[in-house]
Amino acid sequence: MKRIKSFNRSKVVVQNKTVRVVQLAFLFVLCSLCLVPALSSFNTSKNRTSATDDSAKAPEIELISPSGKKIKLSKLKGKMVLIDFWASWCGPCRRENPNVLEAYNKYKSKKFLNGKGFEVFSVSLDKNEEAWKKAIADDKLIWKNHGWDKDGEASKLYQVFSIPSGFLVDGEGTIVAKGQELRGLGLHIALDKQLKQ
Repeated sequence: MKRIKSFNRSKVVVQNKTVRVVQLAFLFVLCSLCLVPALSSFNTSKNRTSATDDSAKAPEIELISPSGKKIKLSKLKGKMVLIDFWASWCGPCRRENPNVLEAYNKYKSKKFLNGKGFEVFSVSLDKNEEAWKKAIADDKLIWKNHGWDKDGEASKLYQVFSIPSGFLVDGEGTIVAKGQELRGLGLHIALDKQLKQ
């Protein structure tokens, strides 16, 4: 008789633990369902504007060039500028570089609605300085404005969470296009829309 009681008691203890685990899991799911919408609505409030929204002014970027000199985005005011976030280790970025080079050569002397000429302001997220410099040479990125975002400050400022990522800025410093619409043929289409007729 004693053996049967101890067996039943251990069975009850196991069942109680199982019930508690199920209850905790249910409580966790319930809390998640309540908190996620609340937090996401807090972060994406319709009244909140980001520095990287279309029609917003592009925040200043100051970085170190391959030669060790400081370069600033504001020095390109008056020109149409592609801010191009990339890295030497990023396969999609490297595959996009010939397209950016083609656009640079095609539009660098054009007149735009709000700017004269086209420039590329490359922002590298590389951690390895030599790999960054080698990729510039290997991909024949002939424009002058290459900056190293060594500490990730520019990518945080522009809320860049994946690369390649781009922002097209007019001569007054206003963001006129951004993101995936600036990849491949989309870059050329976005620039064509800004051309002076």
